[in-house]
Amino acid sequence: MRALVLFATAVLGASLGTTTLAATVKPETAVNYRQGIYHAILWNFVPMAQMVRGMRPWNQATFAQGAARIEFYSQQLLGGFPPGSLTARSEAKPAIWQHWAEFSAKMQNFENASATLAVVARSSDQAASKAAFIKTADTCKSCHDAFRKE
Repeated sequence: MRALVLFATAVLGASLGTTTLAATVKPETAVNYRQGIYHAILWNFVPMAQMVRGMRPWNQATFAQGAARIEFYSQQLLGGFPPGSLTARSEAKPAIWQHWAEFSAKMQNFENASATLAVVARSSDQAASKAAFIKTADTCKSCHDAFRKE
């Protein structure tokens, strides 16, 4: 019984610690975090888009590397939107927190599309890579249309 009480106390303490940590993140810190990730995604996305549009020579290795990075970054984004992290410098709309389930679903769509893009890009199939890139870009647009200030 004592072990059960100690375990329950540890779990409760850990969960309270996590809540306290999330509550202590300054809004500007969260904005910097998510904008940093978005800039890293864009850093990789732009050359890939140029390849897809024929504005840059196709390089499957570079394309696959960018896709792998985007997949990684996509998994980091949702944590950058804690409640109360809307600032004047943020490009986020208040609708994110008002419609959290919809926003989370769109972010999950981006994460899933990014994972597919990374797998396809490793296959060396240029046509399939281009199609997967366009699907990933569409998930970005879907979220930006609803939840990003222009």
